Amino acid sequence: MSTILEKYPANPLNSRQGLIASYQSVRNASEIICAHLNLDDYQIQSIAETSPPKWHLAHVTWFFETFLLKNFLPDYQFFNPDYTYLFNSYYQTVGDMHTRAKRGLLSRPTVEQIYQYRSDIDKRMVDFLADIDESQWQKIAFLVTLGLNHEQQHQELLYMDIKHNLWSNPLKPAYLDRPPPIIVNPGELKWEYRQGGLTTVGFDANNDSFAFDNEQPGHKVWLEPHCLSTRLVTNAEYQKFMEDKGYQRSELWLSDGWNHIEIKQWKSPLYWQKDGNQWLEFTLYGLEALNPTVPVSHVSYYEAEAYARWAGKRLPLEAELERKLLEIPVQGDFNDNGLFHPQAGEGQYYGSLWEWTASPYLPYPRFKPWRGSMGEYNGKFMCNQWVLRGGSCVTPQNHIRPTYRNFFYPHDRWQFAGIRLAEDS
Repeated sequence: MSTILEKYPANPLNSRQGLIASYQSVRNASEIICAHLNLDDYQIQSIAETSPPKWHLAHVTWFFETFLLKNFLPDYQFFNPDYTYLFNSYYQTVGDMHTRAKRGLLSRPTVEQIYQYRSDIDKRMVDFLADIDESQWQKIAFLVTLGLNHEQQHQELLYMDIKHNLWSNPLKPAYLDRPPPIIVNPGELKWEYRQGGLTTVGFDANNDSFAFDNEQPGHKVWLEPHCLSTRLVTNAEYQKFMEDKGYQRSELWLSDGWNHIEIKQWKSPLYWQKDGNQWLEFTLYGLEALNPTVPVSHVSYYEAEAYARWAGKRLPLEAELERKLLEIPVQGDFNDNGLFHPQAGEGQYYGSLWEWTASPYLPYPRFKPWRGSMGEYNGKFMCNQWVLRGGSCVTPQNHIRPTYRNFFYPHDRWQFAGIRLAEDS
């Protein structure tokens, strides 16, 4: 059974030293994220959707060992054969895996052993990349680039999971010390008129850069005239929805959403809590007074859709957002600025918060998943999930492009997700 691609797209990192430098930079970034943790923090898994930080560190290492070193080095011996089971996430074509919901029970291997695993594989990978024959360069460079993009996704997951893990602690400990706050008045919500017509969306496979298979192929989409709000919905605006009994009015909610909030007893976004008459919000800096000017975050698709309906608007289609993203540079509030919380302001199409769309996560016309194990990366999840666009304040800026499709289940809200409104013209 093939565990690698049978066809290898072009790779932008055509320099051997450039690829090695990128490998080292991305791998180091994961460890920088975890450098702020105490030793006991590495083990926590607060819900089934999160993973312990040490599992993330091991899994992304398993990816390089499994799909590169094992596949391309003759007689390669695994660092530890048990890790092939412990740190496989969902690759059925590779073998069995430890139950996701029980990753927090893996007290062994220890954190020290996981870092030793990373160090060993990193040394082997650098030597491997320095020595590979030119005849294999294209396919190996592609898989390394895929592995680096995969690790950047887990870097965002690390921030998400660390936040939820710490919030679940009654002490509400902070991950970081708060930098000086940036005070910005977001101003009134404004609208940009967007013409309709036939437009092209999706990644151009002839582009000499990387994209996931779910972004392909480029195809035509017809859009009706519409308007997009020029910024994200703020905490203050969302509070008005809550004060108007938004969580108590069934007519505002999709049936599935209403059933979900009834069962879960949701009354506010995740990480909000009431202290007397004051709302507080848990951030990566600990529990703070709710800032009314910043975008509301950690809302589910159900909540975003209900808010849009309450406001007399709707959520954007993913094609509507992509066409806008193609027109502007990839600039915004990403993790590179070191703030790790959405900021108030205009635009916010890139960074700040992933934006829920009204589009289900489905394959594009003529979509073909990558062959072999890499085909499990995106295609098999194209059911019952919804597309988000634009990246967030915990996304690496060089990981995002206009065609990037993120996806979550409609009830998920531990990710950094917010709301942009749209309306028909």
